[in-house]
Amino acid sequence: MSKKTNFFWASYADLMTSLFFIMLVLFVLAVAMMKRQSKATKEELKKITEIQNSVKQLDPRYFSYQEEYKRFTLKRQIQFAPAKSEIKDEYKPYLLDVGKNIESLIIRLKTEYQNKDIKYMIIIEGMASKDNYKDNDALSYFRALSLLKLWEKNNIQFDPNFCELQVAGSGTRGVGRHNGKSEMKNQQFLIQIIPKIGEIENKNN
Repeated sequence: MSKKTNFFWASYADLMTSLFFIMLVLFVLAVAMMKRQSKATKEELKKITEIQNSVKQLDPRYFSYQEEYKRFTLKRQIQFAPAKSEIKDEYKPYLLDVGKNIESLIIRLKTEYQNKDIKYMIIIEGMASKDNYKDNDALSYFRALSLLKLWEKNNIQFDPNFCELQVAGSGTRGVGRHNGKSEMKNQQFLIQIIPKIGEIENKNN
């Protein structure tokens, strides 16, 4: 075998050895990055769960959490007169306490998550019962609006830079409604507090 041929096979062997080590290094880096990404994903998921559970800090004297519907209901049944959206005087002190409790929670969360890409949304959802009233959609909306106006009148407010407040009416639709003989209990409203989560900062980065 000539020197030229020997040189060729030696160079080829060196090349294959170099490629092997390059592939080995890339494989090790890929595994390390996957492990790091997996750890970051678990930490982010843990943080998201923590943020979602933070709204469950509402005072159990006023709220109960329906796990199956992922929403809060007021412990006291707030009933409207048929075809009416005005809140009865007997409920107003209780609803003011409810508003103050939510306001305190939002202030606490704002301090806890300051400088982070996290905001909250409060939805007041008015409801209506299945009766002969022809405009239950609008009625349910105005029932929710009456609660917002009661809070605003008593200086219960939420920082719009951290907490968006929406008023909605579901009419006679929606899940978790009362049925049968309890149908009239649907003349009420629900309160939902939803975290709006942006980018979760990973401390390892």
